[in-house]
Amino acid sequence: MDIKGKTALVTGGASGLGRATTEHFVALGANVVILDLNDEAGATVEAQFKGKVTYVHTDVTSEESVANAIAVAKDKYGQVDIAVNCAGIATPQKVLDREGNRYGLDHFRKVVSVNLIGTFNVTAQAAEAMQTNAPNEDGERGVIINTASVAAFEGQIGQAAYSASKGGVAAITLPTAREFSRQGVRVMTIAPGFIHTPLFDGLPEAAVDSLKQQVVFPKRLGQPHEYAKLAAHIVDNAYLNGETIRMDAAARMAPK
Repeated sequence: MDIKGKTALVTGGASGLGRATTEHFVALGANVVILDLNDEAGATVEAQFKGKVTYVHTDVTSEESVANAIAVAKDKYGQVDIAVNCAGIATPQKVLDREGNRYGLDHFRKVVSVNLIGTFNVTAQAAEAMQTNAPNEDGERGVIINTASVAAFEGQIGQAAYSASKGGVAAITLPTAREFSRQGVRVMTIAPGFIHTPLFDGLPEAAVDSLKQQVVFPKRLGQPHEYAKLAAHIVDNAYLNGETIRMDAAARMAPK
């Protein structure tokens, strides 16, 4: 799919991986609708790319909120061709506290709700919208790119909720790709490793150095623009479908 002239939904598009994706897609000629809760950051990106980016305050866990964002995209740009799910939360919490007592379900429920249910919600509604697009020569009508994490495969202590949510994102990739083949919609997932997003800005330098030591090569944190470039390649390469790609410089996470 030629990204030029297409319209992409980008959840979490006001910062981090989502913002990098928004900027890169616009540079390649796409229109982008940002689905985010950060009104200030969303308005900033919209103003930066006036006419090419539209910000819509959106709760990805709400069917009504996502439906509204898709309606805005269709009204302004005609249709939805691409969806990139970057919205997510990564707050850690152990299963048991220091005294050996279990925590309640609130944290687990919230992380799974945003990361997994939110991704599924946008995926389902985007596919529904894409099925009416005119197909290209391959019969393709749309592309959906979801974001998992290397924590889906080797989660650390304190990441039970996060790993469960991202493992779920990886797990729905193939069944949705198989199902949406009838609609001409591809589904892919990127599982990033240690990417230098705003989540890292609050970490102590020693913690960041520890993470770098788990990276094989190149021995550094990944950059959001590298995620964005991979997402753009997935859109362009029609033979990528139903798979999760690790983007981690061969890193494997330690237990903690």
